[in-house]
Amino acid sequence: MVLAGLAAASTVHAQTPNPLQEWQYPGGIVLEKLFVPDLPEWRVALGVAGVLMPRYPGARGYRLEPGPVIDVRYRDLAFASVGEGLGVNLVHGRKYHVSVSVGYDLGRPVSEDPTRLNGLGDIAAAPVVKLSESYVLSKRFPLILRADARRIVGGADGWLGDLEAYMPLPGSSPSFVMFAGPSITFANRRYVQKVWGVTAAQTAASGYPQYVGHGGINSTGVGFSATRFITPHFMINLDAALSWLKGSAHSSPLTEASVQRVVELSLVYRH
Repeated sequence: MVLAGLAAASTVHAQTPNPLQEWQYPGGIVLEKLFVPDLPEWRVALGVAGVLMPRYPGARGYRLEPGPVIDVRYRDLAFASVGEGLGVNLVHGRKYHVSVSVGYDLGRPVSEDPTRLNGLGDIAAAPVVKLSESYVLSKRFPLILRADARRIVGGADGWLGDLEAYMPLPGSSPSFVMFAGPSITFANRRYVQKVWGVTAAQTAASGYPQYVGHGGINSTGVGFSATRFITPHFMINLDAALSWLKGSAHSSPLTEASVQRVVELSLVYRH
């Protein structure tokens, strides 16, 4: 069966921090036990990646960011990766898992775009605590449903959540695997105001009009991921995503482009 190698092929995606869809970080991990029940005790992947991403959320300009790929997993119990952080699977079974992890948010330093962000002040990098759940419908129809809630502690200082669905695409094989799927992201008022709002003090310093953000749907998006095995241990990964800012994020005077694009390419060695 073509999907026999699917879980093994999708266990590693380029995981430099960037605004990809949240489902693209764990990729096909939840499919592993369904298609490859006898997993090794340790799975390790290391590599390098480059990501083309907006200078800040809502920016029209882009920047190229290099970074490492690190993904280490112990059985179906614990993981450490650049994209997902440090985490454990609290509940896990053949078709599902529920995990909690601690990662980080890179914030929004003014240096990312000194012209557009002048007078707004830095949003500091901060830890992120995330609870997530993934469930695959069946081996015959491997649609994955995923939900998560994220709390940024400090920095942007708010809550975000995602509802997502994705699955392998026709044309996938043991040596070439593709995933795609949509998502919707929610954010609370505190987060939206910190990232897209403009206070009276910031208005005086930046010249932007004062703007009050509101919570709700923050964006909708779609992601695509592809993995090509060059050898049994080396692979090339491509991740791409489109996000459409909604609500207060779309209407903010800081937003130059409501459509946000991300492309990431990586070379990975898997042991």
